[in-house]
Amino acid sequence: MKKLDRYILKSFLIPFLATFFIILFVLVMQALWLAFDDLAGKGISILIILKFLWYTTLIVAPQALPIGILLSSIMTLGSLSENYEFAATKSAGVSLQRMVRPLVFFAILMSSINFVFLDYIYPYAIMKQINLKINIRKKQPALALVPGSFNTEIPNYQIKFDEKYGEDDKLLKNVLIYDLSAGRGNNKIISAKNGEFISEEGSKYLTLRLKDGHFFEHHVKNRTAYKERFRMKSSNADFDEYTINIDISSFNNDSLDDTKHKNNFNMLSSKQLRDTLPKLKVSYDEYVATRARSLYLNTSANKLYEYPDSLKLTDLKGNILDNFDLESKLEVLNNSISKIDRSINNFTANKGSFKHQRKIMNLYDIEYHNRFAFSLSCLLLFFIGAPLGSIIRKGGMGLPMILAIAIYVSYFFSNTFGRNMAEESSISAIGGSWLAVALMLPLAIILTTRATQDKGLFDINSLFVRIGNFFKKIFFNKEENSDT
Repeated sequence: MKKLDRYILKSFLIPFLATFFIILFVLVMQALWLAFDDLAGKGISILIILKFLWYTTLIVAPQALPIGILLSSIMTLGSLSENYEFAATKSAGVSLQRMVRPLVFFAILMSSINFVFLDYIYPYAIMKQINLKINIRKKQPALALVPGSFNTEIPNYQIKFDEKYGEDDKLLKNVLIYDLSAGRGNNKIISAKNGEFISEEGSKYLTLRLKDGHFFEHHVKNRTAYKERFRMKSSNADFDEYTINIDISSFNNDSLDDTKHKNNFNMLSSKQLRDTLPKLKVSYDEYVATRARSLYLNTSANKLYEYPDSLKLTDLKGNILDNFDLESKLEVLNNSISKIDRSINNFTANKGSFKHQRKIMNLYDIEYHNRFAFSLSCLLLFFIGAPLGSIIRKGGMGLPMILAIAIYVSYFFSNTFGRNMAEESSISAIGGSWLAVALMLPLAIILTTRATQDKGLFDINSLFVRIGNFFKKIFFNKEENSDT
């Protein structure tokens, strides 16, 4: 390796390592801040928090790498231009392309490392972190309960409440509990205006004290027919205070390192995603075909094919209703309206299921293509940052930092926007994953071209010349018209 290459790499690596670790620290602290409410003051050991931070570091590293490449390339090339080192090398006959060649190879290497991270380490870290969160909640089930919806994490119970408040979020408001422990459905219901967790750490029971509530139980035998259940006896009572002990001993047998959730879309490698996608598409196509067949049968559309066999087309008038008397017309129209209403209600009821099935398939498809698209972000942002630094001729952390943040925010926003659109099936998974690359690639080409031609960011003089020529043509044409 020549001295020039070593000097360029050394000038690049020092700011790259500094900016990479600074950005990595900021992203990890941001993730920790978002999870602060779930971790702080919950009796979680320092070792578990350190594990969480380690997995978070592995998750955000592929995101910090492109930012580091972008910022360090602007700083390095800007500093070399600002100190007239580029001018000295150009006077010695060394072109800009030759100077940045070692940095191009380094950017390609970083893109390859980023792909390896995204394809192997990132899925592993996601899997371990999600399972760690689930296991922490199992060790402290009160943390797993969220307000506003039924919580089914605790076996044999469904718990719903409107709000958590008080110290350590131990107080509940408007509690509703379905006790399913008897194995006969939700025949035991407990409601209360207020509740409080009073169980001690490490206890095998989750103790919940309820206040100002109501108890209802429907006494149903195991083999009672469904219609007969409504005739069975029931008991109910109001209470000022009621304590319920929920057995959570099965949770305590689980280790915090247990890994039970492994098949989420962001926990798989690209090979696993590629193998999973055809199965998901077949499953989705079968689901759509089943719903279409159901609609076909429910609307009696299959009977339309019987008309040529049962009726002679020559005997029918233009309007089919004209073949019936008034009473039959009303019956036909009422049946049609009823079936249309049922079809509309059926579609409305299954709309969410359709979207959910399609969204799951889209998430796997997007994740597969995004692994390749985002891994190229290091190389793409380098070809934006390097020529931009040589054009602005400004090093340091001031202007380069502002430009790097603006460029990366634009890239990250367009990438997120494309993924969200693809997730909702507005565009294809390939289009959504590669949208950011498609938008930023022209900028990289323009900046690289202008930098190699030793042009500024904007050629203002050329712009003024074009404007002047435009007005000269207008006035010249007016003078010619007036002379004629």
